[in-house]
Amino acid sequence: MDFPVSLRAVVLDLPPAYFALVMATGIVSIAAHGLGPAVVGRALFYLNGAFYAVLALLHGLRLILYPRRCLADLHDPDSGPGYFTWIAATAVLGSQCIVFAQAERAAAGLLAAAAVLWAVLTYAVFTALALRQEKPTLDAGINGGWLIAVVAMQSLAVLTTHLAGQWDQPARLELHFAALALWLAGIMLYLWLGLLIFYRFYFFALTPENLLPTHWISMGALAISTLAGSMLITHSVHGAPYLASLRPFLEGFTVFCWAGGTWWLPLLAIFGCWRHGMRGVPLTYEPMYWGLVFPLGMYAVATEHMSQSMGLAFTDPAAEIFCYIALVAWAVTFVGLVRRIGSALKKAVLPVDSGHG
Repeated sequence: MDFPVSLRAVVLDLPPAYFALVMATGIVSIAAHGLGPAVVGRALFYLNGAFYAVLALLHGLRLILYPRRCLADLHDPDSGPGYFTWIAATAVLGSQCIVFAQAERAAAGLLAAAAVLWAVLTYAVFTALALRQEKPTLDAGINGGWLIAVVAMQSLAVLTTHLAGQWDQPARLELHFAALALWLAGIMLYLWLGLLIFYRFYFFALTPENLLPTHWISMGALAISTLAGSMLITHSVHGAPYLASLRPFLEGFTVFCWAGGTWWLPLLAIFGCWRHGMRGVPLTYEPMYWGLVFPLGMYAVATEHMSQSMGLAFTDPAAEIFCYIALVAWAVTFVGLVRRIGSALKKAVLPVDSGHG
């Protein structure tokens, strides 16, 4: 099949991490549903389904047309972790199906797809990066985008817990156990990767060019870990006795994750002010900015669920504030996306128009 040159160019240069658009839109949608204008949340749910379908089509074409480029991305420490957004986006859309439509079958199908993607991509990416012979130094090779691997695991834990509440025994017991295992494994992975990122911040030079928006995933990975833990706490009284026996442990580690994510917030905001305000990096649209929107929305949702599961009503104002911050951040980034698409369409159309002139 012959594809237009313009479409081939878009597909060729499509970053693996572009599914962060679906992650960000999905979690901001859920935040608005529970904390802000519910009608906006539902509209974003439908819009996110379209985003997912378009990106799945474009990435599918990329795999068919440019398999070597996709394989090269897999071995690249900057691009490779972006494949984890495929897992997280699929799971977040599945959670939306439960929250907005009670579409259990659709959510189960998305969980199955996300689980397959996780089993394939997790070990493909980490194996490819480990066996790469020419490796970058730590300061050039690691960034906050690596923590999307944690987000992928925790998004599976969240969707699994959602579905556990819909199913009867023994499936409910098995799903709760799977969610617990994923949650704990995700925290373990965060401790490994987070330590390396912290070390990179404080023992290597930081420049505006390498202080990327994806470093916000350092907070977002802990926020989604808070959400997964909070949901396990909520479900500890519904058909999973071993979760009830672990409740003090679940509560302690959930607060641990929330406290860590909260600690990151001021520091990341200061870094952003330094990068754009003091060092003059322009605020122009880049796909990586969806990796900033997602943590803001996730912090709002995670704080709300922690408050509900543990009776911490004094944290509710923070959840509401970050819901609206996330909505504004999403809107600004979406405008940038629309302008980028409009600019690309003009470049594709102008040569044709001038030829007829």
